[in-house]
Amino acid sequence: MSVTQSPRNSVTRLLDRVGIPPALSWGFLGLLIFMIGDGVESGYLSPYLLDEGVPKEQVALLFTVYGVTASIAAWFSGALSDLWGPRRVMMLGLGIWAALQVMFLVAVPSGNVPLLMITYGLRGFGYPLFAYGFLVWVTAVTPKRRLGSAVGWFWFAFTGGLPTLGSLVASFTVPWVGPYPTLWGALALVLAGGLIALLLVREPTGRRRLVPAGERPLATLLGSLTIIWRSPRIGTGALVRAINTAAQFGFLVFLPVYFTDTLGFSLQSWLQLLSAMFATNIFFNLLFGLVGDRIGWQRTVAWFGGVGCAITTLLLYYGTRAGGDNYPLALALVCLFGATLAGYVPLSALMPSMAPEHKGQAMSALNLGAGASAFLGPAIVGLFLGPLGVQGVMWIFALLYLASAGLTVFLALPRTAAPRTPAVARSVALTTDVPDATV
Repeated sequence: MSVTQSPRNSVTRLLDRVGIPPALSWGFLGLLIFMIGDGVESGYLSPYLLDEGVPKEQVALLFTVYGVTASIAAWFSGALSDLWGPRRVMMLGLGIWAALQVMFLVAVPSGNVPLLMITYGLRGFGYPLFAYGFLVWVTAVTPKRRLGSAVGWFWFAFTGGLPTLGSLVASFTVPWVGPYPTLWGALALVLAGGLIALLLVREPTGRRRLVPAGERPLATLLGSLTIIWRSPRIGTGALVRAINTAAQFGFLVFLPVYFTDTLGFSLQSWLQLLSAMFATNIFFNLLFGLVGDRIGWQRTVAWFGGVGCAITTLLLYYGTRAGGDNYPLALALVCLFGATLAGYVPLSALMPSMAPEHKGQAMSALNLGAGASAFLGPAIVGLFLGPLGVQGVMWIFALLYLASAGLTVFLALPRTAAPRTPAVARSVALTTDVPDATV
């Protein structure tokens, strides 16, 4: 007698085969929709505020303040996930984002810069708590042999929304309904994505604290910060992660103006180019998650991430400068940058594996680096765009990427004698920085 496999089991097997933890599958969808809403503003908020009369320096400062709060929230996301469980941290992030977005939208028509700073700056606490709280959840329940692929799917969903599909949505809604109503639409998307993730994911690990019951909250919070200097490898990894997306956040401050005013592209064309950049990125997030599992996480970050981004950053400037408003050339160059940016994806698997006894604290350090990039990029733009221009800023980002490639020599995994799966064992023959099946 033959046994018919249920559709549910077939879907579960498919999800597991492609590297998505089946118990968290709705969370990946919710994260994607949440980040679409968060990314709607990414390609046009800077020029929109300039058109509303906010001075250029104040716009750069606004994004810098936002980056500072995002950095703080990114650190807290790991520590609080240890204490409360990732799901409660995600709930807090959703509530902050929604409430502060409403207050920011009330402040926009007034043009009151201090009020904009407060509302938009505090909203920076929202998305890291939600998104990086979910990343902690992913790393807590995914087997090591699948962790590179799982975090690849996380970044697929994250960058699929911010700014890829978010910018694409804005490219249609801004000409249709205007920039201000589009920001209200972003709020609806964030609420929809947040509710999908929080209501439909039933996996129990994320609903409880991840540290032992006897560990005191203050010790957990301090440990998630002190691990940066207690374990130099973790601190180095956090620095590499900060460099990873510093240019991305910096680009959002000045590239919209550079592409429209200097190169002559329309705002709609720029938004579509931005979407193409990160549409490429999301697919390479998956690819480099798999590549990292195969050839080594450390090697992938160094060559595809650090060296690759240094080259494509300079190509993005000099190529577009030579080609002007040549759309096909610009499209190819932004896609090259988006592809190499994904080379850093294995960091999300490498960091907790470097500190197997303090995974939550290692993820806090990683998230702190991710949040710091939202501050570092706009800060570099604010400090150097005036005296050095676009060319100088692009060289700064390129040199930072080369520095991050050099720093990866310190990101070696601890050696263990744990058994490995055949696939991982073959990878270990090629490199020493591939994870054990169990760490």
